Amino acid sequence: MRRLSRVAAFLELSIRTRRMSATATPMADFLTKSPYTPPPWASHLRPLPSHTFSLAHRPTPIHRWNLPNLPNGTELWIKRDDFTGMELSGNKVRKLEFLMADAVEQQADTVITIGGIQSNHCRATTVASNYLNLHTHLILRTSKLLADGDPGLVGNLLVERLVGANVHLISKEEYSSIGSEALTSALKEKLEKQGKKPYVIPVGGSNSLGTWGYIEAAREIEEQLKCRTDGLKFDDIVVACGSGGTIAGISLGSWLGTLKAKVHAFSVCDDPDYFYDFVQGLLDGLEAGVNARDIVSIHNAKGKGYAMNTSEELKFLKDLASATSVILDPVYSGKAAYGLINEMTKDPKNWEGKKILFIHTGGLLGLYDKVDQMASLMGNWSRMDVQESVPRKEGVGKMF
Repeated sequence: MRRLSRVAAFLELSIRTRRMSATATPMADFLTKSPYTPPPWASHLRPLPSHTFSLAHRPTPIHRWNLPNLPNGTELWIKRDDFTGMELSGNKVRKLEFLMADAVEQQADTVITIGGIQSNHCRATTVASNYLNLHTHLILRTSKLLADGDPGLVGNLLVERLVGANVHLISKEEYSSIGSEALTSALKEKLEKQGKKPYVIPVGGSNSLGTWGYIEAAREIEEQLKCRTDGLKFDDIVVACGSGGTIAGISLGSWLGTLKAKVHAFSVCDDPDYFYDFVQGLLDGLEAGVNARDIVSIHNAKGKGYAMNTSEELKFLKDLASATSVILDPVYSGKAAYGLINEMTKDPKNWEGKKILFIHTGGLLGLYDKVDQMASLMGNWSRMDVQESVPRKEGVGKMF
């Protein structure tokens, strides 16, 4: 029965995706720069982006997510921003549509950005820059023991190095004492002395311009709901928070537009107070005139720390994938979903009867960095036992 329900859900999703074709990004427009018109409810924000680059495959699907043991009457839905592309997948691509347009507008020939050693943002930025014939320099944070050696080819690093990123390693201690802004400024100054015209993108693409990526995503969700015939409306939106730009955009878009859903952000690194202040800075940079604490509720889901997982978290990812075929990354959406289920378990009454939209922000390549930790969870294999009674042929047969 579960397989049949999945098939029915897929067919329903396919029909609704075709109905959305009028608002989709045509593949013929991929990698094109176009003038940008904001949603009417966001037209008062300043400054307004002048252009955007078409990088993401949109709209991304929304479908039911049948997690077991939800509170009574709770409906969980998922928006698949892990489907925005392959090497360009995830939430970062929406921000890059605005940031890369600005880089090209400023006639940059090089892009600098910064993040962790398995940064999804750095990988997406490298691919987008390469598409647009811009060189990429990445400052990647790693452990002190590994900062002086070859970083390897695991996960995001493989994609970054395949497409030609210039990788600069920095230890976590140096990163903490110097800061991301000073590090990118120092590299920018060095490249300028070499005659380059670098454009700096901050951690996660999270500045006021990048925030427009998820303001626009809020409009996309509005349009998807308008295309439905069942009157679906979400009470809550849940998303991971790693650098702040995504939650600033989706919270502001939900607040200003027609969604009016309560946004819950699950922070995977810094504490909620830090993110309230950071998001407030992004909102003030847009002259939004709203208080961050009024439009988003931030929960602490960092656990052992950024990109660090407990065995319980990894088992949760495995169980969830087995039950629903939705694969979450261990750094962002995985921790957000784990935190959401824990909140529901602690206070089920608060979630009963709610219709909740969970935004999957991608990051699948991050799983490759966890293979050693997850190996013990993957026990379903065996050597095939072929009985002697099975007929054999002499010589070597065809492989297919």
